[in-house]
Amino acid sequence: MTAFYIKLIHMKKIIFPIMLINFFCFANAQDATVKDLKAAASATIKKNVADTILKNWKKGGLFNLNVNQGSLSNWSAGGDKFSFSLNAYLNLFAFYKKGKYSWDNSLDMAYGVVNTTSLGNRKSNDRFEYLSKYGYALTKKLDVAALLDVRSQFSKGYAYFKNSVGADSASLTSKSFMPTYVVLSLGLDYKPIDNFSLFLSPVTARWVIVPDDFIATLYGVPAGKNAKQEFGAFLSADYMTKFGKNFTYKTKLDLFSNYKSNPQNIDIYWTNVLSAKITKYINFNFNLDIIYDDDTKNVDPGKGPAPQILQLMGIGFAYNFKN
Repeated sequence: MTAFYIKLIHMKKIIFPIMLINFFCFANAQDATVKDLKAAASATIKKNVADTILKNWKKGGLFNLNVNQGSLSNWSAGGDKFSFSLNAYLNLFAFYKKGKYSWDNSLDMAYGVVNTTSLGNRKSNDRFEYLSKYGYALTKKLDVAALLDVRSQFSKGYAYFKNSVGADSASLTSKSFMPTYVVLSLGLDYKPIDNFSLFLSPVTARWVIVPDDFIATLYGVPAGKNAKQEFGAFLSADYMTKFGKNFTYKTKLDLFSNYKSNPQNIDIYWTNVLSAKITKYINFNFNLDIIYDDDTKNVDPGKGPAPQILQLMGIGFAYNFKN
């Protein structure tokens, strides 16, 4: 029995130091864990600078290219031996918004050409338009704004007709950036929803610029002068909507009344674009433009002013530029 107690005392002397060492190790480990948890809880999360910057600019655009080609050989039903048409359209926009200030910019460019064996090359579409509108918010839906609109075309244009002997003939009606229409306006811009705006101004200056004596009178510019200045009221309405996931409709209507001459004869410029997304890079497009200006001569000299109508329809390549 005495020997048993001696062994027990000896084992206690060995076990106690081991337990003491384990206790201190566990305590230190617990202390380190607590410190790590405290450090993690008090640490500041680092943010990506790019994620914290407010994006004041919204940019984007759309490019469309439609190409058609046809050929005939010994075709009994008749027709041109070869035909080729190309229509390109580019829309770019940059919208700025910060606080009560906004600045909307858009650029529309379109050009089309048709080539056939019998008629040769003819222009089917030609448009250049730049719009810039700077506004200050009076309320959530109403801004006071200044507007600049420049509209023209890229290349020469002709009116085609039969001459006195029945042969095809052409008469020059426009040149590169002739005419150019410039509108400078101050007014109110009403935006009840994101995809609609109505700009109205009773104080608008418009210039019709044609620095070519041969065609200047076709657009109401007095003989011997390069430009005509008008003053009047201006209205511009922009609207865009989507039908489902694949259809988009965009329209823009501009109305101008010249205080100086026949204010009841309102000039009209109306563009319409209907797009349908077939695949990621293939779109169907339908364009309809209507222009009326009673100072612009009819392409048929025997008739008075009449609406100008352009209609295009096609399927082709499409690419969206995203912000």
